[in-house]
Amino acid sequence: MTYVIAQPCVDVMDRACVEECPVDCIYEGGRSLYIHPDECVDCGACEPVCPVEAIFYEDDVPDEWEPYLNDNAEFFTEVLPGRDAPLGSPGGAAKLGPTGSDAPLVASLPPQETDT
Repeated sequence: MTYVIAQPCVDVMDRACVEECPVDCIYEGGRSLYIHPDECVDCGACEPVCPVEAIFYEDDVPDEWEPYLNDNAEFFTEVLPGRDAPLGSPGGAAKLGPTGSDAPLVASLPPQETDT
């Protein structure tokens, strides 16, 4: 895994990172965005444009958001509600579009307050 999107993105999903990503590896769930660990080329272009500072390199994830490392991976490897198979590696978020589902941790969170 390379970069991870943590709690500050939940219910915000600004998508500035999606526009900046040169390899189209940031996928849209129902309430959060997720970086595909195998498709990410570790360029870091997404991190500085995130307005809520939710993107971290895997070794720099704050302790309070460390569970998002596993949750991000599960978004791609587990069968989530509304899906009949794991997402796997679709080869690009744009052609897939919004998935409408979230990994277990994000799905379990109460609605987050946003400034928008």
